[in-house]
Amino acid sequence: MKKFFLSASLFALAAAMSVAAQTTVTTTKTQAVQNPDGSWTVIEYPVDKDVMLNLTPVTTLRGAKGMAHIHRSADGTRVMLDLNGVTGDMTNVYAYAVDPSGNPTLLGPVSVTNGVGRAEFTTPMNQFMLVLSPNNTLSTFDNSSSWVFRSEAPAGYAIVPRVQTSSSKSIARGEAISSTYDVPLLNVPSFKEDTEVRINFGGELRGLDGKAYLKNEGGKTSVKMRFGDLKKVPQNKRFVLWASSPDGTYTKLGQIINAGPRDEAEIRSETALRDFGLFMTVEDADVNVPTSRTYSVFSVPARNP
Repeated sequence: MKKFFLSASLFALAAAMSVAAQTTVTTTKTQAVQNPDGSWTVIEYPVDKDVMLNLTPVTTLRGAKGMAHIHRSADGTRVMLDLNGVTGDMTNVYAYAVDPSGNPTLLGPVSVTNGVGRAEFTTPMNQFMLVLSPNNTLSTFDNSSSWVFRSEAPAGYAIVPRVQTSSSKSIARGEAISSTYDVPLLNVPSFKEDTEVRINFGGELRGLDGKAYLKNEGGKTSVKMRFGDLKKVPQNKRFVLWASSPDGTYTKLGQIINAGPRDEAEIRSETALRDFGLFMTVEDADVNVPTSRTYSVFSVPARNP
């Protein structure tokens, strides 16, 4: 009996070891996917590297093709668009850069002639996806938005997840401001030539000033701002230039950071807004909406009679 029980025990042990040897433990990793249908393709563009994007056309534009050439440098990001095979009576579309919060920034119009459209824009943004829409007042981007092209995610780049942020325009250091910024329109359609506008700061920044030069042509306005006497700017503070549209929305045009010995700096940008106001805020960090209580507006200098 002892031999029988010993043999049975050894047989059971061998069987268990055999089963264990044949069992494979599989570890499954779950990875969050942002919009599996490819409708969300925000990426961060590296400095001094060319990135080519395919532009996916809406299903009603079968046969249409689009490409975008993106090049980010230290002073901004260039966006070059090339469309062809656009059918129908479409003659104008509008290019937007959609940031990680889903907020579209209008880059400008793209004229389409005989199915072909080409345009080039600059933006201070470094994380965005491209959307081309027949709508020139696109305020947000989601599945219900009207679009004709949108960028695909390029191979080798990680998607920047959508960030949920407050829709309030007037938040400063986590506290709500009692009122929005009061920014008068500049009456840009009345500018018949290059026009200079000026800004003067008050308070602790009294004596600090800047100039911007506006050129209105071809359905868009170029903005070139020069900022002098940077020694008066606090170290590592962001001086951000914004365009304020008639409906009260704000578009970031660029920023200046006092991070070294230079005494002058410049912002170059453009906007397709027909009329707008210009103002600057002083921010502690990079922002996509104005948050600072410290700001000042640009105005057109009074002309002598």
